[in-house]
Amino acid sequence: MLRQDQVEFYKENGFLAVEGVISLPLIEEARQVVEDFVERSRAVMDHDSVYDLEPGHSAQEPRVRRLKEPCAIHPIFQQIGCCQAVLDCVEALIGPGVRYQASKLNMKSAAFGSPVEWHQDFAFYPHTNDDLLAVGVALDDCTLENGCMLMIPGSHRGPILDHHQEGVFVGAVDVAKERVETARAVPVPVRAGGITLHHCRTLHASAPNTSEKPRRLFLIQYTAVDAWPVMGVRDLEAFDAQILRGMPTRRYRVKEMDMRVPLPMPERQGSIYEIQTAFRPKVFAAR
Repeated sequence: MLRQDQVEFYKENGFLAVEGVISLPLIEEARQVVEDFVERSRAVMDHDSVYDLEPGHSAQEPRVRRLKEPCAIHPIFQQIGCCQAVLDCVEALIGPGVRYQASKLNMKSAAFGSPVEWHQDFAFYPHTNDDLLAVGVALDDCTLENGCMLMIPGSHRGPILDHHQEGVFVGAVDVAKERVETARAVPVPVRAGGITLHHCRTLHASAPNTSEKPRRLFLIQYTAVDAWPVMGVRDLEAFDAQILRGMPTRRYRVKEMDMRVPLPMPERQGSIYEIQTAFRPKVFAAR
């Protein structure tokens, strides 16, 4: 459970780092699973339902930048994402009803891990209220050198910025056009086994990995049970089955706010890396 000063820090800044949440033996087991998936990627030559590949990926030199929906492809990720220590932290920030939304595992391999441009998660999946957050479970020590997340304190209390260019959703913010003060950004380092939590409206990004050490971050998105996805729900029974704490409801809380739906999507859809391909001008240069 979070201390009150940690809750207040999150409310003020829109993010939080908590050390020592997941045991190191479990983290080591998860690392081995990730390495097994990377080894299997030698047989994959293009992005698919499991892999998002780095430029230059080959059978001889496998380069993976994301495992898509890891909770669906191996039980260890579901175990971590549903563990009581993580859910206690989430519940302290968004209330007693917690729904699992999605997961991904972003990998910044040593010396070539791709960057992620400035964005707000809420722009990708608007809901009727903003009690949504993402937890990042550090499988490696996340440092400024290997591409830890960068956050702009207090940006979660500002507007949802435009993530479109030329009428197409590009999943990133033109920081000059939107007058984003990126100089105020702070790195959010965390050691292996620790977690980060960030609000769905917090502006964040990550630079390329310039070190010789990998940075693997398992990200799980959670929502309040009474937050309804603006883009709709195809299967209500499956939607309710994602509730981890609390009970299903048919009354959804609506917060007054301005939002833009992430449509139309670009031709290259998929993960944030593919969507941001069309974005210009880029802040971070891929290595």
